[in-house]
Amino acid sequence: MPGQLPRAVPPGDPAGFAAVPGEKLFFLQLADAPQLQMDVLQWSRHHRLFPGQGAFDLPGFLAAVLDAGYAGPLSLEVFNDVFRQADPGRTAVDAMRSLLWLEEQLAGRCPDLGLTAPPPAPDLTGYAFTELAVDGVSGPQVAQLLAALGFAHTGQHRSKPVQLWEQGTARVLVNASVVRPAAAGTAEVTALGLESEDPTRSAHRATALLAPVLPAPGGRRGRPVGGRGAGRHPGLLHPHRPGGLAGRLPAHRRRPRRGSGHHRGGPRRAHPALRLLRRGRPLLPRGPGPPDRCDHRDPRAVRARAQPRGHQPRPHRAAGAVGVAAAAGRVGPGVPAPQYVAFATDDLVATARALRAAGAPVLPIPANYHDDLDARFDLDPQLLADLREHGLLYDEDEQGAYLHLCTPVLGDRVYLEVVQRIGGYDAYGAVDAPVRMTAHRRARLAAADAG
Repeated sequence: MPGQLPRAVPPGDPAGFAAVPGEKLFFLQLADAPQLQMDVLQWSRHHRLFPGQGAFDLPGFLAAVLDAGYAGPLSLEVFNDVFRQADPGRTAVDAMRSLLWLEEQLAGRCPDLGLTAPPPAPDLTGYAFTELAVDGVSGPQVAQLLAALGFAHTGQHRSKPVQLWEQGTARVLVNASVVRPAAAGTAEVTALGLESEDPTRSAHRATALLAPVLPAPGGRRGRPVGGRGAGRHPGLLHPHRPGGLAGRLPAHRRRPRRGSGHHRGGPRRAHPALRLLRRGRPLLPRGPGPPDRCDHRDPRAVRARAQPRGHQPRPHRAAGAVGVAAAAGRVGPGVPAPQYVAFATDDLVATARALRAAGAPVLPIPANYHDDLDARFDLDPQLLADLREHGLLYDEDEQGAYLHLCTPVLGDRVYLEVVQRIGGYDAYGAVDAPVRMTAHRRARLAAADAG
């Protein structure tokens, strides 16, 4: 038959379009998706993404179609459970940004097309800080837990209720001026600080890709601790030069700091959090982890997305850089949009003992989880006993292993994780998501019943 694909072309290979006459191609729909093992119909109806947000090589696919002679329109037919609940205006901007990203990718592959591209992304060398917005109820909870993790309150804004907590190079801003007074018990991640080799070029690139840089209100003295933008605008990405946060600390009362560590923060609330990750995708380095290990769901349709790790500093005992994740769904009563911040350690068992000694709350994990671990893995008896004693979660693959523990939800949304990577494990313990989220729900229900 005319236009029949050669048998040598494997299914899904866009090279097969070379055998299709260009005049036979009259309409093109594009959609990306995470690489998931599930029924194709469910995959299509619930997990479509805009170009550049999933695991597909859409630039290669589109280049092959254009090479075949296609000259028609591009259509984005994208729908999933998150977009159905999201602001359509923001989704439309996200869609346009994905087309600009696609144009940039094609400009490199198909220079004859004369496409334009935004300024190239400068290297990002690390994470400067995570900002947590708190109120009078959640603020003391967050401060107590940070202290138990070994952080020290090292800075205080002169005129605003903003605290800087540090452990080595790990920094957390605790901001009590963002959340409305009526939102008692609210805590949320509202900003990420990224270290850029060229913050100005990062800002120009973000603006070109429809993520405008917000001016700091009130001039330099009114800027939040450590960055570009305004602390009262949730969901910001702040490009920094390395060491830029310390350069702003003369505007704060400094205190001696202690400890060591590295830090990577999590994004803000559920759907806005996923939008923050998509908005920041042009700025963020794409790490080596496979995309299919970065998206998962729990039994209550909670979706989590982890930003693949780009810059990975050497972990220290107390805190570290592990990844960015966001969830959309319900963990328990009164948690419409859970989110977390994760820290790395090189000895999670020792960290768990220290947390217990400091009185820090750790999420209880049901005993049958560790019975299942004993059946699935050939674990050292002492390690299994430690996992049971401290409520640690565990996963492994052919490259290494991953241990992590969680705190209960602080306020009404945020919880913290402490993780340890062993060997070359480069995923996020997604297999434990159902257990972790179920444990959170049980803890929330128990607290509600006790109250």
